[in-house]
Amino acid sequence: MASFHYSFQKVVDLKTSEKTQAEWLLSTALSLLSTEEQLLQQLHDTKHIWEQKLQDASIQAVPLSELQVIGQYLDYLQTCIASKMKDVMKAEKVVDQNRSKLADKMKDEKVWLKSKDHAFDRFRQALQLKEQNELDEMATVRFMMPTP
Repeated sequence: MASFHYSFQKVVDLKTSEKTQAEWLLSTALSLLSTEEQLLQQLHDTKHIWEQKLQDASIQAVPLSELQVIGQYLDYLQTCIASKMKDVMKAEKVVDQNRSKLADKMKDEKVWLKSKDHAFDRFRQALQLKEQNELDEMATVRFMMPTP
């Protein structure tokens, strides 16, 4: 029996490899996004702690210079938060781009796999037709032979 050989198998393998690579890129982008979001949350938590310290210091008798230092640090934290929010937005954009690329790669792979399946179906049908013709020929030869 003949074995099936798809002439575009290397293309199918390439498309599968590209899809796998796109999955890795998406995974990396999601990891980066998660890290950026965690850092942003840490900055928010730190800011909240320092706001509480500022509020406590304003109630107590604390030198004005210390209040100014706390206020300046809160301004710095706010700047860091704004910068980190931009980083999070960039990371989200990269994730969206990688998702889109992965979807495209998955479609490409699916098209080529479907093409391979259709080629296999045609191969199987041709093989069945060949086998049926051989069986028909054997039956015809037996029918034509005189019986002893």
